[in-house]
Amino acid sequence: MKLVDLTHPLSSGMQVFPGDPYVAIEGALTIARNGVEVSDLRMGSHTGTHFDAPCHSIEGGRTTSDVPLDELVGEALVLQVPDLAAGDEIRWHHIASQVQGNVPRIVLLATGWDRHFGTETYLDHPVLSRPVADELWSKGMRVLAVDTLNPDRTLQPANALGFPVHDLVLGSDGLIVENVRHAAKLPARCTVGFFPLKLTATDGAPVRAVAWL
Repeated sequence: MKLVDLTHPLSSGMQVFPGDPYVAIEGALTIARNGVEVSDLRMGSHTGTHFDAPCHSIEGGRTTSDVPLDELVGEALVLQVPDLAAGDEIRWHHIASQVQGNVPRIVLLATGWDRHFGTETYLDHPVLSRPVADELWSKGMRVLAVDTLNPDRTLQPANALGFPVHDLVLGSDGLIVENVRHAAKLPARCTVGFFPLKLTATDGAPVRAVAWL
């Protein structure tokens, strides 16, 4: 089987959600001085390709310690929604032909917006409409993965709309994976795995995301 890496590399100064901790990866020890090379890693829990535990936005929700690994591995339905403009909403007519009956636990939205990662354009990404999220949830989705910074709107207007998709998925004890890479290259059905750092009782963690083809 072929493995496809769906993970953005972690590097100093990389793009993060506005207001999140800056990413710094610096040398701490060197072979010349200390006999070994060791790096100092500083970043937020939602850096790069990562998953959101329910407690990220839901008070009293599950933490990373409460999420078993098998919830983040399994068959995925990959919904291709290309040719969207900045800020467009993904509505049911965009995906209706790709959804037949119930869906697997993991649904991955492939907009192709990951091509803008690291630019200002990446912030103004397509978003998932709440009614479509409701419908996918009713059909069996429990993990929503996206190749954007956020399934909700990152650039909020003055009369902020909030995070309705986060409210639904995390509020229903599901999981969200953000900043997936190369999802547009995947077939409609494949096995994916989002393998997080095993952080104790946090709100999320960077993941190594892979697909098996």
